[in-house]
Amino acid sequence: MTVDVSPRRRREVIDALRRGTVPQNGLDLLAVGLARFDAALDGELDAVAGGGSGFKAVRGEYGSGKTFFTRHLAERALRRGFAAAEVQISETETPLHKLETVYRRITETLRTASLPPSAFRSVLDSWLYTVEEDVIRERPELESAGAGAFDVAVSELMEKRLAGVSTRTPAFSLALRAYRSAAGAGDNATADALAAWMGGQPHVAAAAKRAAGVRGDMDHFGALGFLQGLLVVLRDAGHPGLLLVLDEVETLQRMRGDVRDKALNALRQLIDEIDSGRFPGLYLVITGTPAFFDGPSGVQRLNPLAGRLATDFTTDARFDNPRAVQVRLPGFSRDSLIEVGQRVRGVYSSGQGTADRLVRVVDDTYLGDLADGVSGTLGGRVGVAPRLFLKKLVGDVLDRVDQFDDFDPRRHYAVTVGAEELTDAERGAAGARPRGAAGPDDIDLDLG
Repeated sequence: MTVDVSPRRRREVIDALRRGTVPQNGLDLLAVGLARFDAALDGELDAVAGGGSGFKAVRGEYGSGKTFFTRHLAERALRRGFAAAEVQISETETPLHKLETVYRRITETLRTASLPPSAFRSVLDSWLYTVEEDVIRERPELESAGAGAFDVAVSELMEKRLAGVSTRTPAFSLALRAYRSAAGAGDNATADALAAWMGGQPHVAAAAKRAAGVRGDMDHFGALGFLQGLLVVLRDAGHPGLLLVLDEVETLQRMRGDVRDKALNALRQLIDEIDSGRFPGLYLVITGTPAFFDGPSGVQRLNPLAGRLATDFTTDARFDNPRAVQVRLPGFSRDSLIEVGQRVRGVYSSGQGTADRLVRVVDDTYLGDLADGVSGTLGGRVGVAPRLFLKKLVGDVLDRVDQFDDFDPRRHYAVTVGAEELTDAERGAAGARPRGAAGPDDIDLDLG
C-alpha cells in the first residue's frame, strides 16, 4: 500500500529518516498512537486562538517520540494559522535561566505555514503593512494626504495596539517605530540592526540603537516584554498565536545545582505569567523525561513548580487525561514499530516505479523481523528503538531494494549497529559507555 503524497513532502520525510532525525514536516503521514491526544490539543489550540493562553508538559522516556509529538502538534498549529518556534534547551547555548537567550532562539526558529525559519523579519513587515492598511481603511482621506499626516496616524495606531507592551517594555515599541522609519527612508543598515535588536541579538551597532532611543542589550526581564510584543505583532499580522516548544528540558538535571535552581525558577515564572494572562496567544509546551518531572534533580527541587505540574499517573495508562497539564507518551511497542514501518514504506513507495517490489520484498513479516533485530541490539528495549529502526529501514533496506533488483534483505542484510550511530540513550540501552568515557571513572554522576 502506497501513500498519496507530493514528491516534495516525500523527499523531506524520507531524507530526514535516512539521517536518523525527526522530519520538520509531513509528520501526519507517520503519526502512530497520537490520535488519543488530538481532540484535547485541538481544543487547547482553539482556546489560545481565541485570546487565551496554554501550557502543556510532555513526559516520555528517551526514544518515546517527544520531539515527534511536539512537531506533530506544531503542524496542527500551523494549519490553524499559528506561528511556531522550537528551542532546544542546553547548558551552554540556550540556558533556561537566561530567558534572553531563549527569546533569541524563538525569533531565530520562528516559522509560519508559508515562511521557514527565521520568519521574524517578515512578520514585522507584515504587521507594519497591516497597520498601514488599517489606517487607510479607517481614514481613507489619508491615502491622498501628505506623508506627514499618514505617518502620524500610523504611529498613533501602532502605539494603541502596543499599549499593553509599552507600559512594561517601552523599548520594543520605540525600536519598532524606528524600524519603520528606517525602512521607509531606505536606511537598510539601521533597519537591519533594529530588527536584529528586537530579535534579541546581542552586539547591535550603538548608532542604530541611538536612532531608536534605546540602549543596551536585552536582559532576562526584558525578554518577557519582548515576547509579549512579539505575540501582539503576530496576532495583528494574521497569526492567532504562537506555539512555543522548549525541548529537552531534562538537560537541566546535568547543570550545576545553583544554575539548575535558577532555571527551574525561570520556568515557574514563565508558567505563572501565562496563568496570569500576560501572554494571550501563547501555547507553551515543554518536554522532559519522567526522571526530570519526578526525580530529585528536576522539578521536585522547586515545590511551587512541582505543584503546578503534578499529575496522577498511578492509574492505567489507558485512562490518562489528555487535558491534564502533564501528559505521558506511551512509547513504542513491537506492534507500533511495525505500524510506523508500514507508513514509512507507503510514503517511500509513493510514485515509485518499484512500488510493487518494495511492498512485496519488505512485507509486514520482514518489518517485524527488522524491529526485533534493531531492538535486540538495544537490549530488547523496543521503546528506545524507533529512530534507529526507521533509519535502518530507509537507508539500509528500502534504498537497496529500490536500487538493486536482486537485493533481498532476508539473505543479503543483517542488522549491524556501530557505537557511533547511537545516541547516548541508545548507547545506554545497548550497554555501551557514554561517548568520551574510557571507563567507569570517566562517567559524570550528578549528585547535586
